[in-house]
Amino acid sequence: MQRRNFLKLGAMTPLLSNVTAINLMADDMGKELVKNGEIFTAAKWGMLKVGVKDGKAVGSTPYQKTSDVKNHLQTFTHDLIYNSRIKYPMVRKSYLENPDSPKPELRGKDEWIRVRYEDAIKLVARELKKTRKAKGIQSVFAGSYGWKSSGNIHNSRTLLHRFMNLSGGYVGYTGDYSTGASQVIMPHVMGSIEVYEQQTSWPVVLNNSKVVVFWGANPITTLSVGFSSSDEQGFKYLEDLKKRADIKVIVIDPIKSETAQYFDKSKWIAPRPNTDVAMMLGMAHYLYTSGKFNKDFIDTYTVGFDKFLPYLLGKTDGTPKTLEWASKICGIKEDVIKELADVLIDNRSMIMSGWAIQRADHGEQAHWMLVTLASMIGQIGLEGGGFGLSYHYANGGNPTCKGAVIGGINRGDIGRIDKNGEFIGTANGVIDANGKFIPGSTPLIKGEIDWAVEAKKYTFPIARIVDVLLNPGKVIDHDGRKVTYPDIDFIYWVGGNPIVHHQDTNVLIKAWQKPRTIVVHDPYWTPSAKMADIVFPITTQYERNDMTMTGDYSNDHIAPMKQVVEKYAEAKDDYQIFTDLCKAYAKNLVMAYTDNGKDEFDWIKSFYNDAYDKILAIPELASEMKPFDEFWKENKPVKFYSTPESEAWVRHAEFRQDPILNPLGTPSGLIEIYSETIEKMGYDDCAAHPMWYEPVEWLGMSDKPAQLHMLSVHSPYRLHSQLNQTSLRDTYAVAGREPIWINTKDAKAKGIKNGDLVRVFNSRGEVLAGAVITDNVIPGVVRLAQGAWYDGFDAGLCKNGNSNVLTIDKATSKLSNGNISQTALVNIEKFKGEAPKLTAFSEPKFA
Repeated sequence: MQRRNFLKLGAMTPLLSNVTAINLMADDMGKELVKNGEIFTAAKWGMLKVGVKDGKAVGSTPYQKTSDVKNHLQTFTHDLIYNSRIKYPMVRKSYLENPDSPKPELRGKDEWIRVRYEDAIKLVARELKKTRKAKGIQSVFAGSYGWKSSGNIHNSRTLLHRFMNLSGGYVGYTGDYSTGASQVIMPHVMGSIEVYEQQTSWPVVLNNSKVVVFWGANPITTLSVGFSSSDEQGFKYLEDLKKRADIKVIVIDPIKSETAQYFDKSKWIAPRPNTDVAMMLGMAHYLYTSGKFNKDFIDTYTVGFDKFLPYLLGKTDGTPKTLEWASKICGIKEDVIKELADVLIDNRSMIMSGWAIQRADHGEQAHWMLVTLASMIGQIGLEGGGFGLSYHYANGGNPTCKGAVIGGINRGDIGRIDKNGEFIGTANGVIDANGKFIPGSTPLIKGEIDWAVEAKKYTFPIARIVDVLLNPGKVIDHDGRKVTYPDIDFIYWVGGNPIVHHQDTNVLIKAWQKPRTIVVHDPYWTPSAKMADIVFPITTQYERNDMTMTGDYSNDHIAPMKQVVEKYAEAKDDYQIFTDLCKAYAKNLVMAYTDNGKDEFDWIKSFYNDAYDKILAIPELASEMKPFDEFWKENKPVKFYSTPESEAWVRHAEFRQDPILNPLGTPSGLIEIYSETIEKMGYDDCAAHPMWYEPVEWLGMSDKPAQLHMLSVHSPYRLHSQLNQTSLRDTYAVAGREPIWINTKDAKAKGIKNGDLVRVFNSRGEVLAGAVITDNVIPGVVRLAQGAWYDGFDAGLCKNGNSNVLTIDKATSKLSNGNISQTALVNIEKFKGEAPKLTAFSEPKFA
C-alpha cells in the first residue's frame, strides 16, 4: 500500500546508478565497537565515559570532576540513545498523497507513512528543485537555527548549508535568540559584540576584585554546557569565589536562582522583571549628582555623556532619574540602590551580566545602560574591574590555552547547475573532465545571477521568522537598513527544535502551516519533527565517529568522539543523507560536497593532522599530541594548558592603556554613550542614548492584561529542549509536569498548594504545570523554565508546560529585532478536573 501511494507521485528524479550509502569507515568500524566496557566521548555538557553492556549503552559518568557543583546532564546518555527515537524515514500522509496540495493545516495532527530511504531522498530532491524553479532562491529557508550536537565533522547545520549552497543557494538569517538585542547594540557602543568574546580571566578576578555582581546571570545552571563541549572549569572558579570571604558577591535577579542559593552568603537584590535599566539610571543619577562618578574616565574613554546627561537629569522629559524615581519602578528601596552604587564605585568591582535582561522589550537598553554605568564607575580595563557579558556562557573567563584548534567542514560556495541538471562548479571551483572538483577562481559569466548576493538580500533577523512566514514581501527596519521578507515555501531544518524555542507557539503553528514543504532531520519525535512533512531519522552523536574541542574560550582539549553503539533502527548520519541528496539532485554535485569522496574518517583525520602539523612547530607542546592513529586508538583527549599571559589577561586593558593606539571599533574609537549612528536611524523605539522605555507588559502597568510576570529561565535539568524526554525529568517534574515556582503569598491568595497541578494562561495560550511554592521568587513573579516539549497539538492546551505558549512574539526594537521572551504577564489557577494524559514524548499517529 505504501509503495502504491508513493508511485502516485509520478516519476521521481533518478539517483545516480547506486543509491546505497557511501562506504563510511564508521560502518567498517562497527565490527570493532566495544560490546562491554567503557568508551570516552564528549557532549555539550562535558567529556564523558559511557558504559556499554552487550552492545547497549547503560549509563554515563563525567570524565573529570572539577568542583562540588553537580552537573545534572551528564548521566543520562543511555536515554538519549533509546528514548523517543524516530525509527524510519517518514512522510506525512497528506503530503505523500499530493505534495502540490499537502494540507499543511494537518501538520502535527496528520498520520505518518513509513517510506524507503531511497524514495524519501528522491522526494526531497524533486520538491526542492520544484520550489526553486517556481519561486526562486528566496523560497528556500535553511538557516536551521539550533544547538545541534557536539562534533566538528557531523555539524548538522553546516552540512545542511553546504548542501544548500552547492545545490543553488538558500535564505539564511542574522542574529540569534540568545543575544539578539545585545549583539546589535554592543558594536555601536563598544565596537564589538561583547556577548561571545573572551572575558577578563577568572584568576585576575579572584586576585583583584573585591565585589562580584551577577546581574541577571545564573552561571550555576548555564555553565553546565558549552556550544562545543563544556571544559567544566567555570564551576571550579565559582567554587573558588565562594571560598573567598574577602570578595563580596551580589546577585541581582527577581528570582533567588541556583547561583544565589549556591552563594548562600551573597546579597540578593530582587527588582521587578524588566526594570533593570531604571535601577541603573537611578544609580547613575546618584553617582553624578553626588560627584562620585569617575569624570576622568568619562572624559578620556567615552563620547556623548554630555548628550546623555540632560535625559538623566530630567531636562529633556521633565523627569529626573532619581533614586526615588528608580525605586518606584523597580521596587527596590532607595537606600539599597544607593548602597549598591557606593559599593561598586568604592571597591574594585566586576559586573557579570547575563543575557536575560536583554531578552526583553527594548532589550538593547539593558547592556547599553550597564556599559554607561560601568563607565561612570570607571574601572573598565582595570584588573578585576568593569563588566563582562559572557561569564555565564560556555565558561567565559577561563584562560585560553596555548595549543591547536581543530577545523571542521565549511559551508561551501553557491553552486551552479546547468539546464541539463549537471553541477558545473562554484565561483571558487570547477568540475574537471574526470568529474573531480578542483578548487580555483572561476568568475561569474556576464549576465549570470550572483546567487550569493541574491541570498544575502533576503537574510532576515531570526527572531522574526513567524512574521516572515505570515507576511512575505513586508519591509522592516533593522540596524539602519531595510529588510524585505522573502516568500518562504520550503523549510529544511536540522539540529534544532523551532516549535519549542520560538515565542507565542500558537501563532508559530499557524505560520508553520504556510510553507508547502518542511523537511526535518531529528533523532527524536520532537514537536518540530511532528510538525514536518518529511522526516529523516538521524543518528545521535553516540552512533557515529567525530571529534570536538572542549571550552569555547579555553580550547583546552581535543576530544575524540568514538562511536559508542550501533546506529539505531534506520537512522543515518546527516553527512550520509546530504551525500545521497547530492547524488539525487545533480550530476557531479556529490564530488564537490564530499571533497572528491571523503568519508567521515577522512575528514576527522585531515582536521586532526592539520592541528598536529601546527603543534609540531611548537617544541614544548609537541608531546601533547600524538599521531592520529595513536590518538584514536588510545581514545583519550589531548590536553592543552593556559599560559601566564592568558591567565593575566584583562579585557579592554590595551584600550585603557592607550585609547589612541588601541581604539575600539566604534566610529569614534571610544565607548559611545551617545551614538550618532543610531541617531541618524531615527527610530522611535531606540534613541541615541540609553533610556527607560516602559515594556509592553510589566508589573507596573496601570491596566495589566494578567496578574503575574512569568520568567522563562534556563532549566538546570536541560539544554533548552534537549534531555526533556529522558528519565532525568522524573527528578524534577511536579504533578507529572514542568514545575512552576510561585511565591508563597501569591499561592495562598489563589488557594494553590505545593504539588498542585495548575493552569497558567493569558490571551496567547494556556499550559499545565506543577506548583512549587517558594519564597525564592518575589511576589508577583513566577518561574517556568523554557524548553519543555510542546504538547498541545490535540487540544491547544500544552499539557507539558511549554513556556513559549505564553510569551510574546514582538521585536525588541527596530534596531535589533531580537526576541522579548522575558516580557510576559500570565494568570494562574488550580487545575480542575481530570488531568489530561501527557503525549509529548509519544510517537505520532501512523497510517
